[in-house]
Amino acid sequence: MIKKFLLVFSLLFMAQSCFAVDVQELNIDFFTRFNDEYLNCYIQEALNNNHELKKAGHVVEQYRQQTKYSLGRELPSLSVSANYLGVKVPELDNFQLKDNAFILPFIASYEADFLLKNRDKTKAIKKSYEASKFNEKAVYLALLSDVATVYTNILQYDDLIEKQSKILQNQEEILNKSNKKFERGVINSTELNNAKKIVETSRSTLENLQKERETAMMQLAVLTGKTSSNIADMKVGDLDNFEYSGKIPDEISSDIIFSRPDVKMAEANLEKAKIDVRVAKKEFFPRFNIVGIWAFNTIAPGTFFSWESSLAAILAGATQDIFKGGMKVATLKIQKAKYEELFEDYNQTNLEAVKEVNTALCIIKHDRKVEDNTKAELNYETQNFQNTEKKLSRGVISEPEYLLEENKLINSQTNYAQAKTQRIVNYFTLYKAVGGQL
Repeated sequence: MIKKFLLVFSLLFMAQSCFAVDVQELNIDFFTRFNDEYLNCYIQEALNNNHELKKAGHVVEQYRQQTKYSLGRELPSLSVSANYLGVKVPELDNFQLKDNAFILPFIASYEADFLLKNRDKTKAIKKSYEASKFNEKAVYLALLSDVATVYTNILQYDDLIEKQSKILQNQEEILNKSNKKFERGVINSTELNNAKKIVETSRSTLENLQKERETAMMQLAVLTGKTSSNIADMKVGDLDNFEYSGKIPDEISSDIIFSRPDVKMAEANLEKAKIDVRVAKKEFFPRFNIVGIWAFNTIAPGTFFSWESSLAAILAGATQDIFKGGMKVATLKIQKAKYEELFEDYNQTNLEAVKEVNTALCIIKHDRKVEDNTKAELNYETQNFQNTEKKLSRGVISEPEYLLEENKLINSQTNYAQAKTQRIVNYFTLYKAVGGQL
């Protein structure tokens, strides 16, 4: 218990320092309930090194900076520039100006946001920022689910390879017996060829399992940010000891379903589209601008920073575009159509969310029944094999018959391992479907 607590604490401590997503929302503790130290290590490595996560984090940062940029446009601007002026001016009585001058103007400008149009633009960008964060969380959840799924499949392949190797060994022993029978004329060439065919089929099955395992190991390496050349150093646990120690619920609250990151992202996009429609309507009204200038110069008499040598002005007024009514109407219609599109996308996302959760629960329920049935079959086959061992000890059956019965038992064990793996893999599917809230 203490070891588990320290592991979770270390995961959370390391995650807080490098993850943009709140690691508490990912429910990493879910993976510690499988009591597999290697799975926990691969989960942590993926969170630290996966490039898809880093890419999603950079996208979020872009939207965050765009929000700051939009906020800056709401504020007044102040600029200053240094200018040299060379000019030929007429000579007037009692009024002399210099031909060469230095001008230092300070210019302040501000668009008075009486209609809150600029404020709405910033709000719209903030909604895009929120949507990007929800999308980032979805990437995290998908990655953790993929890592756990691939790791579980690797455990399955290890178990199946071990069992298939034993089957191949038994088939080769049967083939040796068949060769001796053929030499003695007990069986014909057809029976011998059939025994050879079975051996070759068993070898092909073993090769395919080894191929699938190696492919899965390379996939796990990529998910954890490693190169495929490192798979020889990657360690895994054992399928027999790999089991979920928690409880999978039989039903999921609707609040959990509608708090999934894809649903929240669709909601944020819809809210942004609503704001964009409001901004498009406000574009029909004039813009109110205020400009102030205070320029110091060396043309007029007086010291450089004196009131006599300065020029001050303020300009305030409303600006209205002419001959752009058609463009503004088109923009408004585009934004309205975009809102309707995202509204339908939001509704469809909700339906898909409910379907995915219910599908995962349904599959897990049936997986449990299939596993129970497969386990019952394995128990019957185990009893039959025990009877076969007794027959062999009494000399009632031959050794090839005994080996065939052993292969039947191994096949039943294989079926059970596959059923168990399928059930556990669907736990990870449910984890992703509920947004990690298991």
